Amino acid sequence: MPAPSSSRARRIVVRLAWIAVLAALLSLGWALHSGSIRIPEPFNPWAPLDVAAEPNLLTGFKLRHARRDPARCLAALAGTGLAYETVPDRSTGPGCGFQNAVRLRSGRSMSLSSPTVLSCGAALSFAMWERHALQPAAVLRLGMPVVTLEHLGSYACRDINTGEGQARTSGRRSRHATADALDVAGFVREDRRRITVRRDWEDGDAEALFLRDAHAGACRFFDGVLGPDYNAVHADHFHLEVGGWGLCR
Repeated sequence: MPAPSSSRARRIVVRLAWIAVLAALLSLGWALHSGSIRIPEPFNPWAPLDVAAEPNLLTGFKLRHARRDPARCLAALAGTGLAYETVPDRSTGPGCGFQNAVRLRSGRSMSLSSPTVLSCGAALSFAMWERHALQPAAVLRLGMPVVTLEHLGSYACRDINTGEGQARTSGRRSRHATADALDVAGFVREDRRRITVRRDWEDGDAEALFLRDAHAGACRFFDGVLGPDYNAVHADHFHLEVGGWGLCR
C-alpha cells in the first residue's frame, strides 16, 4: 500500500487534533456541569447571577441568562433589596401586556416617585444599574447618593414614538407595551436638591457629569438606552429597556 501524501497526512493530523480539542472541551464542560470541578462562582458562567458581586466579564452573560428564565429571574430579583410584589400576567391588546412582572415600589437605596410595573428582566437590570452604576456615580460626582428616582412611567400599550409623527401608524410596539422599559426623568439628591434630565443634561457641572455617568452606566445593564442626544422625544428623560436591539445613545 502506498504511503499517504504529506498533504493528506497533515489533514489527518489536523482532524485528529480538532477531535482531541472537542473531546477535551466536552469533558471540561461536563465536569463543570456535574460539579466534579469547582470554580469560584464569579468566574463560573453557569452559576446564578449574584447582584451584589462586583461585575466582571461574565456578568452580562449571567444577567441575560437570568432575564430569559422566569424562575431564575425571580430568584435573582429576591436578592436585590428592591421593594416589589409580583403581579398577575396581563394582556391588553395585540402586542401589549406583560408576563412575569412585578410592581416596583422602591430601589435598594432610593424611593421611586410612584410604584410602577416592570417585567422581571427590566427590574433585574434596574437593580444592577442602581447598585453598580447609578449610586456610585452619585457619590463620585455629587458627593452623596440620590434618594429618589423620578420617572415618567413604564408599562403603556403603545407604539414606538419616533418624534416624526409615526407613533400611531408605525405598527412597531414600544418595549413599554410589554413592561420592558422605564423612562427616567430625574433624581433627588440626599440634600433634597432635584436633578432633571431636561434642565441639567447640558450644564457641564457636577449634576451633568452625574447624568452622563448614569446614562453610560445604564448601557452596561440594559439592552437599549436612549437620552437627550438621541432625539427631541428624549430631551427630558432616559429610556431604559431590555429585550430589544442593543443601542446606547
